[in-house]
Parts: sequence; C-alpha cells; structure tokens
Amino acid sequence: MTSLINARKTGSVGRITLNRPEALNALNQEMVDGLIKALLGWRDDDAVKAVVVDGAGGKGFCAGGDIRMLAESGKAGGDEAWKFWRDEYQLNTLIFEYPKPYIALIDGITMGGGVGISVHGSHRVAGDRTMFAMPETGIGFHPDVGGAYFLPRLKGETGMWMGLTGARLKAADSLAAGVATHYVPSDRQEALIAALESAELDADGEALEDILEAHAGDPGESDLAHLGGLIDAAFAGDELAAMKARLEAAGDAWSAKQLSILNSKSPTSCAVTLAALRKGADLDLRAVMQQDLRVSMRLLVEGSDFYEGVRAVILDKDNAPKWGPQMRPEDVEAMFVPLEAEREQSFLD
Repeated sequence: MTSLINARKTGSVGRITLNRPEALNALNQEMVDGLIKALLGWRDDDAVKAVVVDGAGGKGFCAGGDIRMLAESGKAGGDEAWKFWRDEYQLNTLIFEYPKPYIALIDGITMGGGVGISVHGSHRVAGDRTMFAMPETGIGFHPDVGGAYFLPRLKGETGMWMGLTGARLKAADSLAAGVATHYVPSDRQEALIAALESAELDADGEALEDILEAHAGDPGESDLAHLGGLIDAAFAGDELAAMKARLEAAGDAWSAKQLSILNSKSPTSCAVTLAALRKGADLDLRAVMQQDLRVSMRLLVEGSDFYEGVRAVILDKDNAPKWGPQMRPEDVEAMFVPLEAEREQSFLD
C-alpha cells in the first residue's frame, strides 16, 4: 500500500506490517493513513476473517508517534500536529470498534502510538521482546491514544502507576496487567502467523483461540503480580502530593524508586495525566478520544514542558529537562474544555 505500510491479504487474513524499522516503526501521517485505508477496506470484506498486525525489524512493534514532527508543527503554528492526532485517534477508535478479530503481535517495543494500535484490538500477543509502556510524562505530554480509557480499567491502581511513572512491562507483566491477552515466544511467532494465514477461521473465534493456544508458551513469573498492594496503596486518590507522601513514608526500596521516578517527570504532565485518567474512568472510548485531542492540543499550544521534554529526550538527548512549575488545579481543569469549533472533533463519524 505504501513503503511504510505493507498491507496484503494472505488466506483469510488481512496482514499489516509496519515497515519503518529504522525508527522502531514509530507512526507518522503516512502510516496512520495507510492503516485506516487497509482496515476500512477489509471491514466489510467477507474474505477477510481477521487482521494481523506486526512490526518489521525485530526490535519494535511500534515505539510511538512522530514526536519531532509534532513539536516542529507546534512551534511553527501549523496544522500538522492537529491533523495527525485527529487521524490517529480516529484510527484508535476504528480499531476499538472493529467487527473482526484484530491481532497485534507486540513482540518488541510497544509505546505511545504503538499502544494505541494494539491495546484497543481484540488480541494482543506478547513475545520475549515485549516492552510495553506509556512514557509520556517523561516528555511533558500525557498518555493519549486512549490511555485515559484503558489505564483506569486495569486492576486497582495499576493504570495510574503506569501512566504517571511510564513503567515498562515485559511479557509476563503485560499479561498480569491485562494489556496483553496472550503470550507466544518470539521464535514461534512466524509459525503463528503462518498458521493464522492458512487456517479456516470461524465467526465465533474458536479456531483462532485454538491456534493461539497451540503456539503459546510460559512467560515466567510476573513481578507485577506481587506489587499490587504497594501500587494500590501508593497511587490511590486524586492528589499527586499525597501519592508522593505515601511513597516517601513507605520506607521500602520499590516505593523509594517510584518516588524518584515521579520526581523526574513533568509536574504539568503528571497533574494532567492524573486528572485525565480519573475522568476517563467514567467516559466511553469516543469521549476519551475527544478528551485526548483537547489535552494534546493544549499541551502543544499553551504549554512549554512538551518542547522541553522533546529537547531533552529526542533532540539534545541530555535527559535533563528543566520543567515548568506545578499547575494550579483550575489550570489543569482548563485543559479539558472544548477546543475552538474548527479544531473540535466528535469522533462520531
């Protein structure tokens, strides 16, 4: 379809391979457009029983979005960032509502935009190389692509911990958290794809589940399974200062590490993320996508931490951002009000 999206039909499966390995398959506008075109083309195609998405290169399923372009667009006052987010969030909505099995092989780095094109699908298959995270607070941004929908719906306060700290989950932890639905060892994933392509997949999904089970392995023990009590105790409530105080008072090594991580993140991003996740717990997916667009644009247009985060992490790579001050509660709430009419998007189309 494009040089960056290899979309084809093989057997009864629609196959999409993200083909930008030099950037760990990070999404740009061309890739978002290609994914939407392929999924719309197969949605009503009776010959396509399921969609399988993977990433080329062996290291990244999809490491995020085109952060450099977004920052450049914001600085120039252009429409590229708004268009990218609008279309990306439309893609996330399309995946969430897709009427056929959507199988994302997240065997590699899966962050930000890569989470958005995997976690909203029906099947997320982890492998030995899986590294799943929403690290946006470390670049002055927020967990968009529907993060405020799926993170609050994880067990306890796991989603709040992930959203605020950018915690990285490997295969076993991804399964324990619920962001992965299956585990297939990396060396069996090609065989899994071949089996899916040659299978006669049925409408009730039984054949698909049989194939996944036949190729499954043991991901090992999850560290996350033993941390639930600590996470829930530390990250409850609606106040970041209280979370930090509980971590400081806990007195254990894990809590001390989480506090250090939190203190390194953008105060603005953490405040907005906390509010977004609490609001998202009561919203449907489409409403969260609308919320994401509002917050993303405001962080781009009205804030400075996003540009400082991009400078520190992407451009200069000194990993020493100089964040702005903590936002007042009323300023946090202002991030969520509707955009001007020409920027607002309902996600109902």
